[in-house]
Amino acid sequence: MEELSKKTLAELRQIAKELDIKSVTKYKKNELVELINSSPKDNTNEEDKSMLHNNKENIEAKVQKQGRENIDNNGDRNKQFNRNSDTENIKTVDKSDNRPYVKTHSRENQNNSRNFNNNNKTSGMENRNQRNNKSNYVPKVVEESKIINEFNTSKDDEVVGVLEILPDGFGFLRGSNYQSTDEDVYVSPSQIRRFNLQTGDKVRGITRHPKTGEKFRALLFVQKVNDEKPETCINRKSFVNLTPIYPEERLTLEKSQHEISTRLIDLISPIGKGQRGLIVAPPKAGKTILLKSVANSIAKNHPNVELIVLLIDERPEEVTDMRESINGDVIYSTFDQVSSHHVKVAEMVLNRAQRLVEHGKDVVILLDSITRLARAYNLTISPTGRTLSGGLDPGALHGPKKFFGAARNIRQGGSLTILATALVETGSRMDDVIFEEFKGTGNMELHLDRKLAEKRIFPAVDIYKSGTRREDLLLSEEEKTALWKLRKEMSNNSILEVTDNLIEALKKTKNNEEFIRSIK
Repeated sequence: MEELSKKTLAELRQIAKELDIKSVTKYKKNELVELINSSPKDNTNEEDKSMLHNNKENIEAKVQKQGRENIDNNGDRNKQFNRNSDTENIKTVDKSDNRPYVKTHSRENQNNSRNFNNNNKTSGMENRNQRNNKSNYVPKVVEESKIINEFNTSKDDEVVGVLEILPDGFGFLRGSNYQSTDEDVYVSPSQIRRFNLQTGDKVRGITRHPKTGEKFRALLFVQKVNDEKPETCINRKSFVNLTPIYPEERLTLEKSQHEISTRLIDLISPIGKGQRGLIVAPPKAGKTILLKSVANSIAKNHPNVELIVLLIDERPEEVTDMRESINGDVIYSTFDQVSSHHVKVAEMVLNRAQRLVEHGKDVVILLDSITRLARAYNLTISPTGRTLSGGLDPGALHGPKKFFGAARNIRQGGSLTILATALVETGSRMDDVIFEEFKGTGNMELHLDRKLAEKRIFPAVDIYKSGTRREDLLLSEEEKTALWKLRKEMSNNSILEVTDNLIEALKKTKNNEEFIRSIK
């Protein structure tokens, strides 16, 4: 009994295992001594005790190999364990040194993992804040020389085109007349999102040659967007969010003494930046020549204005004549094209103009004609089940009204002016319905008279029907007083006499300023 009490707890556990005592780790030292003594297999003779004593070193070696997880958790056991011999103390120090080292290491791992998770959460929140706040977003700048060297491109691979974004998210840079060709350049969705590109943006960049299995070249590096840095497009306001106001700045069309048509428009129906005007004309009244004169006057007197001439369902020879006569973009879709092509070209021109206005530029679109554009929409839209007089579907008017209604002067800067021709007296009931639908939507109208054209009085302008809303914002006080006096004096005469006399009076003066002084 006394000899067993001198042994360590580990030695007693080993003896208890040899005596087939189960769950030896749950007993304290005193309890183990009593169990060993009460065991029927216990041999208390001196020979067995001496044998146990002689096997002490073997038992200690086995004890050293076994893990004692519960020893360090019990203070009483630690105290009892520290009362043993020097050899046992050495063993205890070794194991106690190892265990705290492992625990400390695990705590450090836990702290590191916590710090790593916190850093991830912090960085994730910062990334989300950066994504939510577009104003802080700065695209990654890649040097142009690196692009050229990496993809074996050259300056000859530079391309300029108008972007068209397809419903799938990617886009193509279109070339002349916004038509789809094999020379189009593919633009990836990531580039479209990065620079906030939209349909109608003019993009200049560097391309790479198509890989195996690819049909189109791909855009690698964006140099300019609408002739400005790509970063300016990220935070630009959408066209629909800009504030429209009445035209306040006048577009002067007078350029020479003998150009009577433009001088007459300046007096009777002045045009301002942001005007939404209709040129109402029967066939063979000179509307195409009038549009050409307006286009040349704007290009000469206002070189900073972006001029776009859109010809829908017109004759090919008129397209050639217009392209050779004016200094501006001529976009066309001749009458031999399908109606869907008319609609696509018109929508691309509208998107192109809106992107320019978003950059604060002044744009003028001359459309010939809005009647034929409405006819094209009438053939392409899905039927609504209702039909107006002449076979016109009410849903077909939404597209032309969206186009014509985009004309406006912007308070934040920039303007979109649209002058569209509307056909009347063609013998078609549909054309008359279309004109009636657009009659009150414009803020400026210029009527051409067939009787004047038959008598070869050009420009065949009906002075009584023509005019501009809020023309007081565009005319000076002298001009307003003179024009009111002129209209009052000519109100009793016929339209033929009034127009003929006015044209003769304009021919006798060098400019409109001199004509205004002569009326006083």
